Amino acid sequence: MLYIVAPLVLSCAVAVLLGRVLIPFLKSIKMGQKILDIGPRWHHSKEGTPYLGGLLFIAGTLLAVLAFVFFVDRKPGDYADIYTFAMALGYAAIGFADDYAKRLRKRNEGLSAISKLALQFPVAAIYTAVMHLSGSMESKLWIPFANIGVELGLAYYVCVVLGIVFIVNSVNLHDGIDGMCGSVTSVVMVMYIVLFFVARNTPGLVLASACLGGLLGYLWYNWHPAKIFMGDTGSLFLGGMVVGLAIWLDMPLLLVLFGIVYIIEIFSVIIQVGYFKLTRGKRFFRMAPIHHHFELLGWSEYRLVAVTAAITAVMSAISAVGAVLR
Repeated sequence: MLYIVAPLVLSCAVAVLLGRVLIPFLKSIKMGQKILDIGPRWHHSKEGTPYLGGLLFIAGTLLAVLAFVFFVDRKPGDYADIYTFAMALGYAAIGFADDYAKRLRKRNEGLSAISKLALQFPVAAIYTAVMHLSGSMESKLWIPFANIGVELGLAYYVCVVLGIVFIVNSVNLHDGIDGMCGSVTSVVMVMYIVLFFVARNTPGLVLASACLGGLLGYLWYNWHPAKIFMGDTGSLFLGGMVVGLAIWLDMPLLLVLFGIVYIIEIFSVIIQVGYFKLTRGKRFFRMAPIHHHFELLGWSEYRLVAVTAAITAVMSAISAVGAVLR
């Protein structure tokens, strides 16, 4: 329990204390969100809200991991926790570049989509290569609940790279409502804590607990009405953590279950763009990502957070059962 409570409390405290300094500083340098006219009209009240809040849970997670990195029990040469956290930091760096570009351009547009992908794929490829070379990843795909593995060879690693980029961007698109991405990902981290606890994997337990603590500290400021947004810095970091921990646990296919909310978000955008082009201007949803569609249907931000977190909790419980039965 020490490896759950201590990293969680430390990370949460760091995030809360840092927020007291970071929020006024970001306001002073005018690092505030620009709201597009195409969005829900009531979102304009959020303009000017600082958007580098991801630094709160990133800093909390980092300090908690560093505090325990030399004390956890690990197999010789097994540093999958460090590799996974480093990968998430790599995506956070890409997100920071995107957030900073928004400030320079003074509008809600940062790096181009092509530029982001050009940076994201190498990070995924390096992580996959390091995990393979260190013996932390095999080329066998585990089929949940059926408890069988299918040897895919090189194809597995290609799928992992594509899957990492896909999930990272799915989590990124899910960030758009006060408290939603932080709440949903907190639920996912609780599931990871359970799985690492059952597996007696203390490095994973520390990493998941530290991330959860940082998120709870961040939510202290991000709950509606939000005083700070996580920005791409935070959402890309969380995407890296979510998918990295799944790969480390050899359960990437379970992402379809516990990551269903993220996946629906990205597919809603794909459907919207495709339908718009095929029909020459018609929209399938009122607005995409799909959380904005429900907003325009009259759903409150509180309701959206509650529903998405509840769906994730149910799917995470099912995923945990599937993983434990392996």
